[in-house]
Amino acid sequence: MKISIGSKIVEGPWGGGNLFAINLANYLINLGHDVIFDLSESDIDLILLTDPRSRSESSSTFNHVEIEKYIKHINPNTTVIQRINECDERKNTQNINKFYLDASNVADHVVFVSEWLRNIYVNCGMDKKKTSVIYAGANSNIFNKDGFRKFQDHEIINIVTHHWSAHVNKGFEIYKKIDDMLLSPKWKDRIQFTYIGNVSDDYRFNKTKLINPLAGDELAKEIKKHHIYVTGSINEPSGNHHIEAAQCGLPVMYIDSGGIPEYCNDFGLSFNKNNFEEQLEHMIKNYDLFLEKLKKYPFNSEKMCNEFYNLFNKKILEKNKFETLKKVNLIGKYYLTKNKLSNKFRFILSLKANLISILSSKLKVKK
Repeated sequence: MKISIGSKIVEGPWGGGNLFAINLANYLINLGHDVIFDLSESDIDLILLTDPRSRSESSSTFNHVEIEKYIKHINPNTTVIQRINECDERKNTQNINKFYLDASNVADHVVFVSEWLRNIYVNCGMDKKKTSVIYAGANSNIFNKDGFRKFQDHEIINIVTHHWSAHVNKGFEIYKKIDDMLLSPKWKDRIQFTYIGNVSDDYRFNKTKLINPLAGDELAKEIKKHHIYVTGSINEPSGNHHIEAAQCGLPVMYIDSGGIPEYCNDFGLSFNKNNFEEQLEHMIKNYDLFLEKLKKYPFNSEKMCNEFYNLFNKKILEKNKFETLKKVNLIGKYYLTKNKLSNKFRFILSLKANLISILSSKLKVKK
């Protein structure tokens, strides 16, 4: 089977969409399948659309318009699946939902990362029958409990969070509240707080430990130095951050918003901006109980990738092969060549953008 995943691969810290592409590609390759990241070959069995926005707005390597051209001029029998992990509610935008809904017309099937997100698009008019939910997960070879140590009664409790995005909806109101708690007589000798990643310019932290964005083994190692994970993220369709923490063994405190509760309901403790301190006390007093619950935590990338693989096989078999493949015509050859050349150029630009982003985030944290 040959699968094209519409996302560029970036090494190092970059965000959940990038990790999804890496984990799925590696899973498929290990099973002996061919994985490419463009539309430059004529014998693609399945195309996975990860983001229909332009390349200047996202990490996508092709969009729904390019897929339509591929189907029309190159291979009409290719199966198309769209994965949606974005919505207007997440960052207070106004055009994402309709745009993604329109883009889904090219797809044979649409996968969402949470029921919360699927309901948004169904309410916008998407046919629920062509959809399913596959929950996200992190690589358990990296994010696991090896080396994690729970806190002892005499120890200061280390709280941590991490985000690639610095958008205020990631929870900076809560993180600032924790930062203020570090100055209060009640908490200053009981807790410490670490923020890993890019920080919003709208908030200034006084006692919080700030760490540059990390990825992979370095991130997992740093997370395991802590005892409790907190996410204040609002309207997050799924998020990878709390998954990585839970797989590392940390009980998660979370706001009851977006798709995150679907991942955390049975494995953490919800809070709101008015009762965080009260819920933190509850978490500390019942810490062993939450650790016990985490033993049954079900989400990881292996489970996620296996569900995608089963879906791929099912949808390829279901698709009607309405046309015998013929030689690609001149228009099709033009698109294949264009895709191949543009992706080489895009690769060079992405390396430059990645380097600039990493350098700027380091400078921001130092300030």
